[in-house]
Amino acid sequence: MNFSLILSNLLNPPVLFFFLGMIAVWVGSDLDIPQPLPKFFSLYLLLSLGFKGGVELNKSGLSSHAAWSLLAAIAMALLVPLGAFWILRRKMDVFNAAAVAATYGSISAVTFITATSFLEQLKLPFSGYMVAAMVLMESPAIIVGVLLARLAMPKLAMPKDNSESHTLHWPHLLRDAFLNGSVFVLIGSLLIGILTGHNGESALKPFTNDIFKGILCLFLLDMGLVSARRLGGLRKLGAFVVGFAVLIPLLNAAIGLVLARLLGMNQGDALLFCVLCASASYIAVPAAMRLAVPEANPGIYVSMALALTFPFNVAVGIPLYMSAIRHFWR
Repeated sequence: MNFSLILSNLLNPPVLFFFLGMIAVWVGSDLDIPQPLPKFFSLYLLLSLGFKGGVELNKSGLSSHAAWSLLAAIAMALLVPLGAFWILRRKMDVFNAAAVAATYGSISAVTFITATSFLEQLKLPFSGYMVAAMVLMESPAIIVGVLLARLAMPKLAMPKDNSESHTLHWPHLLRDAFLNGSVFVLIGSLLIGILTGHNGESALKPFTNDIFKGILCLFLLDMGLVSARRLGGLRKLGAFVVGFAVLIPLLNAAIGLVLARLLGMNQGDALLFCVLCASASYIAVPAAMRLAVPEANPGIYVSMALALTFPFNVAVGIPLYMSAIRHFWR
């Protein structure tokens, strides 16, 4: 295990800005991010992530092997939140369960970057289309999370004795889920990245690349403030939250390992695929959930992903998944 690599990623500026926001609340600082800046940060991050994923997909093209791998990634992004939601509903309300399920169906870009650095240390190659898989796994989980929350709204809003309360208006429901602003900009920017490719990347480089980490720092600073102010919900859930945040990534990584073996991925791609399956989003999903499911508590789903699952994956998960891959690929 490379401890210097782990330390360098734990000291990543965006992650430290998240903790700075939490510390500001704990020490009683009056630090605040005025509205509507948090909404702007959310939309910017979704646009940049989607666009860069489309550009990478344009560069790598689609072989049959890459296509099957991308389909497997999308399938995991659809199925993981459904399974997670079924478990979470035993302890959480609908909105928080939907937000946490979407968080664990999506991915952590920083965890993915950590895994690529780990592969470079081991001198193991990996394919460019895995970057596209990373972004393609963002949107399905968000859509599933929004759908799960929207499905519950008619039942929560109407009396039980009203027969129309259980009638779901699917056209309106699907419109809310697929044309929600955060989902729409993520999918739309992905398509624009595919269509414009290298020329689009060059034209938007200062916007989508150069200032990305700075905006990310501001976004996570705000999320740290929000999370610390509402952290009580996480403490009340106790051991269940800790167990879920550690065991679900292990389960998802195991499923990802089986799929990677069946698809014939090399060891580098297999590790990245397992990491994508096992990680939890603290960028795109929180940005989308704050817009689409404001009833959910960021103190739960952001803290679970960033304070529990992220450090577990970086410190223990990545070398553990690599060890399992080496065993089964012998």
